[in-house]
Amino acid sequence: MLENWLPFLIYGLLAVAIPTSMVVMSFVFSTRPRRRSRARLLPFESGVSRGVPNVKRFTVSFYLTAMLFIIFDIEIVFLYPLAVTLDAIGWFAFTELLFFVAILVVAYVYVWRKGALEWQ
Repeated sequence: MLENWLPFLIYGLLAVAIPTSMVVMSFVFSTRPRRRSRARLLPFESGVSRGVPNVKRFTVSFYLTAMLFIIFDIEIVFLYPLAVTLDAIGWFAFTELLFFVAILVVAYVYVWRKGALEWQ
């Protein structure tokens, strides 16, 4: 019975050991100063310190557009394998594909109506 579960046990041990070792090594090999200073307590965004003048920060619409692009791009990645194997899996897969595309269209129309795709 143990030989059936041995690969899962090894995989589980590796899944715990690799991230744990990375966290431990980040503390061991860290070159940053360990003491707190005023500069370390200030907010930091996009490589720009808070007190630097004449620096334009990114607006929230930039981040929102980037997230929307990533979401819809990932959905296309899910659509491609389904479209390739559509003949083999039949009508059920076709109806699921239509349902999935309908959800994407509803989400796209919602985002469009909210004005998230407008640049100002």
